[in-house]
Amino acid sequence: MARNSAEWADAMQIKIKALQENGTWFLTKLPPGKKSIRCRWVYKIKHKVDGTVERPVDNGNSMSEITHIKALLHHQFQIKDLGELKYLLGFEWLHYILQDLQVQPNATEVLYCDNNSARHIAHNQSFDERTKHIKLDCHVVREKIQAKFLRLLPIRSEEQLFDVFTKFPHLSEVVNGEEEITCIPEEREALLQFKDGIVDDHGMLSSWTTPHCCQWEGIRCSNLTSHIISLDLHGDGERYMSGEIHMSLMELPQLQYLNLSSNSFPDTHIPDFLASLKNLKYLDLSLEISPNCSIFISHLYLSLNGFEGNIPSQLGNLSQLHELYLVGYDGNLKISDGGQWLSNLISLTHLYLDSVSNLNRSHTWLQGIAKLPQVKELSLTNCSLSDDFILSSKFNFSTSLSVLHLSHNTFTSIVFQWLSNITSDLVDLDLSANLLEGSTLIDFGIVMNSLRHLDLSSNNLTEDLPSILGNLSSGCVRQSLQELDLSWNHITGTLSDISIFSSLKSLFLRGNQLSGRIPEGVKLPSTLEYFLISSNSLQGGIPKSFGDACSLCYLDMSFNSLSDELPMIISHLSGCARYSLQQLYLHDNQINGTLPDFSTFTSLQTLDLSENKLNGEIPMDIQFPPKLETLYMYSNSLKGVLTDYHFANMSKLQNLYLSDNSLGFAFTQNWVPSFQLLSIYLRSCQLGPTFPTWLQTQNKFVEIDISNATISGIIPEWFWAKLPLQKVMKMNISYNSLQGTIPNVSSTYVSSSIHLGSNRFEGSIPLFLRNSKILDLSKNKFSNPLLFLCGGDANSVQIHLDISYNQLYGDIPDCWKQMNSLVYLDLSYNNFSGKIPTSMGWLLGLQVLLLRNNNLVGGIPFSIRNCTKLVMFDLSENRLSGSIPDWIGTKKELQILSLRKNQFFGSLPLMVCCLRRLHLLDLSQNNLSGKIPKCINNLTSMAQTTSSIFDESHWYTLEIGLSITTIFYYLNAWLTWKGSKQMFMDKGLSLLKIIDLSSNQFSEEIPIEIEKLSGLISLNLSRNSLIGKIPSNIGNITSLDSLDLSRNRLVGSIPLSLAQIYRLGVLDLSHNQLSGEIPTSTQLQSFNKSSYEDNLDLCGPPLEKLCIDEELTKKPNVNVYKDEYSFFNNEFFISMAIGFALSFWMVFGSILFIRSWRWSYFNFLNNLEDNVHVKIAIVRVFKHDRDYQAPETHRLARLHL
Repeated sequence: MARNSAEWADAMQIKIKALQENGTWFLTKLPPGKKSIRCRWVYKIKHKVDGTVERPVDNGNSMSEITHIKALLHHQFQIKDLGELKYLLGFEWLHYILQDLQVQPNATEVLYCDNNSARHIAHNQSFDERTKHIKLDCHVVREKIQAKFLRLLPIRSEEQLFDVFTKFPHLSEVVNGEEEITCIPEEREALLQFKDGIVDDHGMLSSWTTPHCCQWEGIRCSNLTSHIISLDLHGDGERYMSGEIHMSLMELPQLQYLNLSSNSFPDTHIPDFLASLKNLKYLDLSLEISPNCSIFISHLYLSLNGFEGNIPSQLGNLSQLHELYLVGYDGNLKISDGGQWLSNLISLTHLYLDSVSNLNRSHTWLQGIAKLPQVKELSLTNCSLSDDFILSSKFNFSTSLSVLHLSHNTFTSIVFQWLSNITSDLVDLDLSANLLEGSTLIDFGIVMNSLRHLDLSSNNLTEDLPSILGNLSSGCVRQSLQELDLSWNHITGTLSDISIFSSLKSLFLRGNQLSGRIPEGVKLPSTLEYFLISSNSLQGGIPKSFGDACSLCYLDMSFNSLSDELPMIISHLSGCARYSLQQLYLHDNQINGTLPDFSTFTSLQTLDLSENKLNGEIPMDIQFPPKLETLYMYSNSLKGVLTDYHFANMSKLQNLYLSDNSLGFAFTQNWVPSFQLLSIYLRSCQLGPTFPTWLQTQNKFVEIDISNATISGIIPEWFWAKLPLQKVMKMNISYNSLQGTIPNVSSTYVSSSIHLGSNRFEGSIPLFLRNSKILDLSKNKFSNPLLFLCGGDANSVQIHLDISYNQLYGDIPDCWKQMNSLVYLDLSYNNFSGKIPTSMGWLLGLQVLLLRNNNLVGGIPFSIRNCTKLVMFDLSENRLSGSIPDWIGTKKELQILSLRKNQFFGSLPLMVCCLRRLHLLDLSQNNLSGKIPKCINNLTSMAQTTSSIFDESHWYTLEIGLSITTIFYYLNAWLTWKGSKQMFMDKGLSLLKIIDLSSNQFSEEIPIEIEKLSGLISLNLSRNSLIGKIPSNIGNITSLDSLDLSRNRLVGSIPLSLAQIYRLGVLDLSHNQLSGEIPTSTQLQSFNKSSYEDNLDLCGPPLEKLCIDEELTKKPNVNVYKDEYSFFNNEFFISMAIGFALSFWMVFGSILFIRSWRWSYFNFLNNLEDNVHVKIAIVRVFKHDRDYQAPETHRLARLHL
């Protein structure tokens, strides 16, 4: 027996001692009345599939070598179960030793891993739903990979030499590094043919030139037969291949391992010849598009590589295949022949048929799967399967089936009954993203005997949480369940006691409708490690019972409404959980109070308190956890000063996020921190007045934001030197008072983003900044852009360039063809002159072009027509002229068009009406004429009253190798709003829908079609020559906040419908020819009388002119037709003048030249004078007599009375 072996006893003593020294176990006294459980060791010989023993004990020299290696590793560092993985192979320890010896180690070490899932998880930056049960050790490896300390490469299990402690190496297939293996010439030629079909822009095949192909990168040969047995050419995001997979690989008959993953072979079919590789055991053609992609362990993985068409039925010839992963993309992958060939894969244990579009059209493939005797895992994710499909098929799965994934289909709760009939041995069930609702889990917990992982996330569950947990706990599930995901449903109620699930390790309740305070009596299972209950409406604080969960290592309660003070919350977690808790997320709540002492949380690695209401001074005597690696406290109201005491014993700190607080830093002179930061975010902290010297000690940071930090003066040279040495990817030092010139550092330095805006930098723009994908130089004093824009031989990688508000002058350089990757370009508020360069037409991906407030002349170049992706086009406040081109209407994505304050003339082209996404049109202060097009109602974005029609967040994708990152940007525009010029930015701009055609020469009537633009916020047609009446149904524009129709020649009455616009804040109808009474309403009478002035026939409040006359008290006459009004036009007055002149000379000329007429005319005047004189005299006499008789008449009247 093992216990009788001295060697076995020594090994166990060493193991127990290591566990104690590493803090994994600790000895304790038994509770009173309790007895210890007797330990019984059971040893079982483990066999491989072929019947051989997997862990043989060799009596030869190999075991002595293994013992020697184990002793050496044990002497250097203690080994426990994975332990802290960053010390597993002693990489960091070796780095420190080499540095002490003045030897510079490799920047990146290579670690080989024989588990594809572990590799994908290590590269995954998100905590994906398929990895949430992974232990915390994976985070350590992931951080080392992100820091470029480790590079994880795949290796076959039988070739993983480090695994000799558990798996004896296959010596027959391991190539001896000391012995040169020559490859077979035919196979070398096959590899060269394969290379000819590859586009190798990153030099992955650069070593494929020497005679011995077994030494080429990615090639492994058998040391016995010299045949190629492994071809590993996977990409890593930065290095990848494209082209085609050549069929010459058929000439590698002994190939067992083929990995072409993470490359780019789009729009191709899965090669048929893969089926001829009879010895193939591992085939990976996957492409990891983004860190958020689902992760699978794969031997044959054909997902996300752009493959389309039918899956070759010849794959059924691979009878030795154990695992088959066929994952389609965008519905282009289909199964051929009904999938009958699947029944030939008799050794298959893992089958993934995700996103295969035609599975719902036949049951043949499903019946074939049911016949496979060894299938353990089956995934039918995103295959458009429904209840009708499964209920119309009659079969039972193999009893070996333990994992079933049916997510992203349209199953309802009926699926639970179907599952209960076909299997009861499931261990892992995924029904996420279906249509489950109602009481879904009644009796399901009784049927499933061994269920460990249950995923019901992203459904329509509406029950209260206690009912759901009660249904699940009715059977064996309460003892077996280890992971439960109910995230992103509509579950109500509050958190109830879940301690009945005695084996539960992970519970996910994110994105539900849980509310109220968590009751103090709620207990967590003692086994619970991961608890995520974020994005709910929980209030109050954290129960004290949470601190008694001694296994809890990950707690996420972010995005709730927790409002207790932080010291109380931390106090409740200070039970035994303070030893186990490693990740604590409390961000986006309403937690208040100041910071408590965290030093007792000895295992805490991530602490997130950001975006709360923390306030007050930070105590001088508190400290943070000693193992803390990431600290998030940004966007609070903390005050005080942080000193080197607060950061003592924090040698592992890597990420520091303290932005948007009122914190100061007071470090002792020449202080050298014990940590090396990777990310530094101290925006809006008080780091000044001089540049912080402690940053000189930080030699690893790749992201830094010290913007708006009260720093002034000149940046020291050592800071600029760090950028290329440390390969800093993101830098933001904007909104300070920094000055001087920027030195030109290495031209090979490439960064993601550099923000230098709102400082006082001057001189020329250095050439190295061309290599920054996002560059903000706005609001400085740069003066010479020529070298920056046109220098260098290679094309610029720039995507976002902002050089606005500088002192740039002269013509805009005509070399934009070199910068054809630009998406955002802002050159506004400079002193540029001349014409817009035609080379800007090469910016085919341009979304934003801002050239406002310069001195540009000429017209809009025809080449700009090529910029079909424009979202914002702003040429305002220049001296541009000519007509607005018709092709402007081809910009289908255009949302903002501003040409204000230029010298454009001519009519408004009808093609403008094609801009259906346009929500801001500003053509004011030009010389445009003609009529406003009636098709203006085709601007459908302005007809939408909901704000969702316009996406306030604009974005573009940034590709780095094969990885894709989404970058968001915001727009800004100067607009005339309520009579004044104002700057609108970000969300404020997104809410506006404006038409401004003011200060032009538009004539004729306002088109009645404008009434259909019900979403308009502002309409300004002032200072034109518009005639006719105001559209009668203008009140249909119910969203209108500002209406200016002043200084036109509008007639008629004010429409009654105008009184229906209750949101109207600005109204100006002055200086027109409006008439009648102002409609009575609270809204229209609230405006100042200046809104109606200089309309002579307009009356009623708020005007002083009252409508007393009967004609004016009547309903205003709106029956003024165009013909009646147009009688008094220019032609009428010209005709009247001509008629007057002709009549005058006909009469006056006759009198002047005909004597008899002249005598008669003056005789007539004399007679007329005599007659007038006599009549005046008679009137005076009559009046005198009447006045004399009046007093006598009055006297007689009084006497009579």
